[in-house]
Amino acid sequence: MARRHGLVIGKFLPPHAGHHELVDFALGQCERVTVLVLGASSERIPLALRRDWMRARHPGARVVAGWDELPVDFDDPLVHDAHIELMQRLLNEPVDAVFTGEAYGDLLAERWGVEHVLHPRGGVISGTAVRADPAAFWDALTPGVRAYLCRRVVITGAESTGTTTLAAAPTRRLGTVWVPEVGRVVSAARGLPYVWRDVDFEVIARRQQLDEDRAARVAGPVLVCDTDALATCVWQERYMGRSTSAVERIAGARSYALSVLTSDDIQFVQDGLRDGEHLRGWMTQRFRDRLREPWIEVRGSVDERVDQVLERLARMFSRT
Repeated sequence: MARRHGLVIGKFLPPHAGHHELVDFALGQCERVTVLVLGASSERIPLALRRDWMRARHPGARVVAGWDELPVDFDDPLVHDAHIELMQRLLNEPVDAVFTGEAYGDLLAERWGVEHVLHPRGGVISGTAVRADPAAFWDALTPGVRAYLCRRVVITGAESTGTTTLAAAPTRRLGTVWVPEVGRVVSAARGLPYVWRDVDFEVIARRQQLDEDRAARVAGPVLVCDTDALATCVWQERYMGRSTSAVERIAGARSYALSVLTSDDIQFVQDGLRDGEHLRGWMTQRFRDRLREPWIEVRGSVDERVDQVLERLARMFSRT
């Protein structure tokens, strides 16, 4: 006989295949299932985001999120009772079974006075392990979680400094995809000369980030981006004499694992869309002034530049 109301509790920091297997099992055993997502202010992944990930993956369950700043001490009955009281307030209705993948569920069910259904997860996976090395568990994550955890690398620079070539070149070695430059697509569609407006740069910056976020859902652990909204600010300075607060806000809301500046040490090539050879030096210096750490400037041939990027990424990721 199916249980009436089952409960799955966790931090889901982040949610992974083991969590989803447990919720799916509970859904098959109960008339209704509530997933209780607990979080603390010290945790890096926002609680609301974890709640939304669980809701998207388990539309048949009721997903409730709440803050639990209480200490963790399974040996202290008073602390444990405080956790139970907090969870009961969040649930606001009784349950008759708690589903867990670990033995601690026995104590939880006993103190709550309900049945404990133990469903050990297959394989060795935990939120701690995923946070330490997301790439090792990439296949165990949903697209939304992958998009959040993937390390984003942006390639940026002045006209004809090899940004697009460099963005595309390392993707095969990294096992990922790259995001093309929106501004170039817009320029090609409109043709030159074109009288730019401030709203054009705001639209380009937003579209660039939307394309990036879509690509992050299907990318590997590293996503390579050909330019970003900060570059849009520099281009707006070039054409309009200054950047606007709207475009600056868009740029300020996004950060990257690494920004790569392509130096202007290669020959300028006119492709019909470029008009700023005389401004390459100024733009390159402007990027140096504005780029936020961590960033590097690469020089030399395409192969040399790719090696410089991969070497820096290897050093960065070996420390995480």
